[in-house]
Amino acid sequence: MKLEESAIFEKIPIEDTTIENTTSLQPIISVRNLTKVFGQNWERALELHSSGRTKDEIYEETGSTLALDDVSFDVIPGETFVLMGLSGSGKSTLLRCINRLIEPTEGEILLDGEDIVGMGQEELRETRRSKLGMIFQSFALLPHKTVLDNVAFGLEIQGVPAEERHTKAEEVLQMVGLGGYGGSMPDELSGGMKQRVGLARALTSDPDILLMDEAFSALDPLIRRDMQDELLDLQQRLGKTIIFVTHDLDEALKLGDRIALMKDGAIVQVGTPEEILTNPENAYVEKFVADVDLTRVLTASEVMRRPEPVAQCTAGPRVALHLMEEHDIPGIFVITRQRMLRGRVTLDAAAEAVKKGKQLADILITDVPIVAPDASLSDIISLIVESPYPVAVVDDTGRLRGVISRGAILAALARKGEDVNATA
Repeated sequence: MKLEESAIFEKIPIEDTTIENTTSLQPIISVRNLTKVFGQNWERALELHSSGRTKDEIYEETGSTLALDDVSFDVIPGETFVLMGLSGSGKSTLLRCINRLIEPTEGEILLDGEDIVGMGQEELRETRRSKLGMIFQSFALLPHKTVLDNVAFGLEIQGVPAEERHTKAEEVLQMVGLGGYGGSMPDELSGGMKQRVGLARALTSDPDILLMDEAFSALDPLIRRDMQDELLDLQQRLGKTIIFVTHDLDEALKLGDRIALMKDGAIVQVGTPEEILTNPENAYVEKFVADVDLTRVLTASEVMRRPEPVAQCTAGPRVALHLMEEHDIPGIFVITRQRMLRGRVTLDAAAEAVKKGKQLADILITDVPIVAPDASLSDIISLIVESPYPVAVVDDTGRLRGVISRGAILAALARKGEDVNATA
């Protein structure tokens, strides 16, 4: 891959909205002391819960189920916040309380400071239309409508004229990779394509927040990975706030800026993927993450080493040769004074250039593999293992940030494994 082209696995650069850079922002969603009891005898169920009775004991006495237990958390604008847990942990119930598809029993859900729980039906409908997009596991497409009309359905409900809503729907279909499928019917599409239609429908109304309930769980593994990559790409471009429900830890680690791990209707830990893995707060979390694939968590920036030595592009082959001989390395990266990567020069080529009076530019190899700092190790490990020399880590401005060798990968995995074991 040439340096003039897009970097391998590099994400499209946009304004930085990652959680590390938005901690000073006000939360877009604040959930406070949220409780949900299914069953008519909810008041008695809460009394029993307050007295220390277990979930099973409450059900035996009242016939009511404590589905959510005093849940509180904040979601920052632009982050992907993952609700993760086993079946019955309360994650889908919590998600559906946020847009009141399920009515909470107690607590607050603040959206930009407004309590959704206290909204009247008309205000709630408007909030759902303008601020909250929902994507279901079951696709939920209208079988009698074309793909275009399915995508435009939310705008149709809002009374947007046909030409305007179809234009917008076509734009979003292009965005999710379904340009040209507007005239198809849902039963003509694969599972992955149907979920892309569902995603497009949610995006057409341009909501601030996407609520995704096990959105990719019904898909085949390969299609599921493609949809995960598609979502990451869209998030990079659009910067939406996403609350994503999954029972799959690998999926949570790949997609989440932060993860809330749930058990029995309560949140047992909230943290970044690395925090969840390296600092589990209790035995349940520790057991949950025990068999995780660390390559899905580590990124290039965490594995890379300083790119030393490097040669300036204004230097001659004799300088490059001296640096390589001094450090006993077979090749060296060439950069500008602003650390913009220009390519790589080998020891043999530099020695030959000195003999024949050639310039550094004459022997520069520009077709070198490069990766983005935030690329996960699982995505780039085969590239690094197969490369005969270290792989360059280059940011979205073209600057060389570091290099990754096979040895650096092994050292990082060993170090992380020791960190995880130290918390056990």
